[in-house]
Amino acid sequence: MDVALSRNGRRIMRVFFALVIVFLYAPIVILVIFSFNKGSVPTFPLTGFTLHWYHEFLTNSDMQAALKTSAIVAAISSVIAVSLGILASIGLRRSRFRGRGVVTTLVLVPLVVPLVVLGISLLLLFHALGIQLSILTIAIGHVVISLPYTVLILLPRLEQIDVSLAEAAYDLGAGPFTTFRRVTLPLILPAVVSAFLVAFTTSFDEYAVASFLAGPQQTFPLFLYSALRFPSQLPQVIAVAVVVISLTILVIAAAEILRRRVEAPLEAA
Repeated sequence: MDVALSRNGRRIMRVFFALVIVFLYAPIVILVIFSFNKGSVPTFPLTGFTLHWYHEFLTNSDMQAALKTSAIVAAISSVIAVSLGILASIGLRRSRFRGRGVVTTLVLVPLVVPLVVLGISLLLLFHALGIQLSILTIAIGHVVISLPYTVLILLPRLEQIDVSLAEAAYDLGAGPFTTFRRVTLPLILPAVVSAFLVAFTTSFDEYAVASFLAGPQQTFPLFLYSALRFPSQLPQVIAVAVVVISLTILVIAAAEILRRRVEAPLEAA
């Protein structure tokens, strides 16, 4: 009886898992299908196969400018977020001080704060400080969003490294910077790369905060949202959305594969 219940339970879980996968990825599959639709209206039945919409967005100067802006913002915010994440993770890992839990919570708070609230708060702050909205203000907002993710990636990696390695370097005469550069950084480098890729993807795809902090230059998500108001540009939006989603999935998958390959020997040991 227990065996039968166990089998039925596994079957139910498999069916449930399959339904979840379908629910998550069916919209993306439909989007991919419509990106190759010859007609300008995304409806079934399809009118034919074409790559015209991909060519259209590749020759759209406004879209290319938005892509460039997003790439610049993502690069700036990712470098800053990863740098701050390394410092915060090392401090939380190697320092034992009163209030450590409070500091950790404050670092991770942006994960639970609604992005709309965060965007409005930063907008009011910049207005009070007299800072003009620009690429820099968007990058600062994205640093706030990305920092918790970098800490969550880097901190577990640092916890796997034996503290005695750094202590041995100190005993041999190495200073803090040399120890970090020659010992700690090589050991956490895969996690640093993973954190950078996740931060870059998060920034590149972010819309809510950027909508409050953008100046005269639009990021790519803002451009896509504004283009949706014009039906003639909808096929291009679908095509470029497929490209962005595909690249995002590849980046996240690469980061996860890299992390697992590096951590596997440590877990086995």
